[in-house]
Amino acid sequence: MVASSVASPLCTWLVAACMSVSSEKDQFWKPASNFQSSKLMGRSGRRRKAITKCNSGSLMNGSVMNSSWHTCFGFEPCEEYYKSEGLSASFSSLFAENAFSVFGFKQVPLNRRQRRMSSAVHSGKPVAVAVQPAMEATAKKKPLMRNRRVVVTGVGVVSPIGHDPDMFYNNLLEGISGISQIEAFDCSEFPSRIAGEIKEFSTNGWVAPKLSKRADKFMLYMLTAGKKALADGGITEDLLQELDKARCGVLIGSALGGMKVFHDGIEALQVSYKKLNPFCVPFATSNMGAAMLAIDLGWMGPSYSISTACATSNFCILSAANHIIRGETDMMLCGGSDSAIIPIGLGGFTACGALSQRNSDPTRASRPWDMDRDGFVIGEGSGVLLLEELEHAKKRKAKIYAEFLGGSFTSDAYHMIEPHPEGSGVVLCIEKALAQSGVKREDVNYINAHAASTPAGDLNEYQAILHCFGKNPELKINSTKSMTGHLLGAAGAVEAIATVKAIHTGWIHPNINLENPDNGLDMNVLVGSKKERLDIKVALSNSFGFGGHNSSILFAPYKNV
Repeated sequence: MVASSVASPLCTWLVAACMSVSSEKDQFWKPASNFQSSKLMGRSGRRRKAITKCNSGSLMNGSVMNSSWHTCFGFEPCEEYYKSEGLSASFSSLFAENAFSVFGFKQVPLNRRQRRMSSAVHSGKPVAVAVQPAMEATAKKKPLMRNRRVVVTGVGVVSPIGHDPDMFYNNLLEGISGISQIEAFDCSEFPSRIAGEIKEFSTNGWVAPKLSKRADKFMLYMLTAGKKALADGGITEDLLQELDKARCGVLIGSALGGMKVFHDGIEALQVSYKKLNPFCVPFATSNMGAAMLAIDLGWMGPSYSISTACATSNFCILSAANHIIRGETDMMLCGGSDSAIIPIGLGGFTACGALSQRNSDPTRASRPWDMDRDGFVIGEGSGVLLLEELEHAKKRKAKIYAEFLGGSFTSDAYHMIEPHPEGSGVVLCIEKALAQSGVKREDVNYINAHAASTPAGDLNEYQAILHCFGKNPELKINSTKSMTGHLLGAAGAVEAIATVKAIHTGWIHPNINLENPDNGLDMNVLVGSKKERLDIKVALSNSFGFGGHNSSILFAPYKNV
């Protein structure tokens, strides 16, 4: 059966090739008037072309086929061929019950197509020959890419504890909380009235004034953080003009997009559709921030967004790195942005039962792994990393924060909101991230955990981490959310920035509010209330999202090897 299946398309192709050459030299057969060889060459979807009746003789004419063989291949058939009935016999036997094979004769049943073709052969009717498209016949294997390393050369952040990367990380190291009472709107009727709210923010020098008035805050945060990442990476206006913009891309996502713009549109619609802002739809979509940044920079490489709830940023970072690794780009801006501290955002998460209600003491409300935690604190902001191919970065003498090693995505496939009780999706994600990046588990000694201060999620992640790395005595774990709150789709990027800053500085920030550790927690693994010095070998950053989305990404100090 195997031999026959190989022989049939092979012999058919040989016959078609010979007849094509023969028709050019001897005008053995005349094509129909509307038949164009270019169509055969250019459209791979058309696998069959009908061969019209010949001017003289049959397609099975031995002398003509023998001549075609010689014309096509430039050598004479062997003696065994002449002892047989020639190529015509081989062609006929292709559809006969004893199908000829390059491996010998084998009894095989005929399928419907072969029976139909066999009937056409013996009846003298024109035969349709399956011809492989020229593109397939001449396809060349894509050359293997050399190993392209990816490094972080710039970071930009907009957060409740600072809009400058150094200020942001210094506040983390000092254990300063950015959580406070909500001031953007009257939330006195809500059971949760606290957030990681950005109190002061200006787009001056980063975003055009007209756009600043029209766009949603998630977009303004993203545009500002993106341009700050470029500035931090040493991309000046002059250098920006010199870049190959076809090899630069933007991949920044959002969990919720422009909720405020869309909400305002709904309110305007209550009066009349004529009151709707023409920007309400485009500025509400989660992809528009990345698109506007690409438009502003003129970057023509991949420009899109990914939305996987609170795992959005990690999905974007890993996907952006893969564009560089595959040789499609040399530079990518990637990360996430969200701003959902509005009535519908606060009310929606309250309805899910997800938010902390420690309103009387906001700075102590986000307390990952503490026994008294009662839910996460919503936050807002944006984080953007400038990823770059190593040689490209070295050529322009860029500052390198860390090297991106790889990562992985998985799904819990369990529940819309709740994590899998056994943490199997998280374990699988971490294991796949290690395998994909070629990192040994004993080399991972720092983990920036997702740990959002939820009763079930914190413990599940902790147990999954110990399952994967528990035998490492150097392992240290902390949660940035203890100070920023949960920045939703921006969380992963902001925490990735904290991770690369930890690598760059050699200091890891504390876990604040971890006053009464939950049962079974090892405080030798969890960072305490003060910053700690750590020589990081490999760092892992986790992000998980509603829907069971899991993501893990890995960074390490850059080594010139």
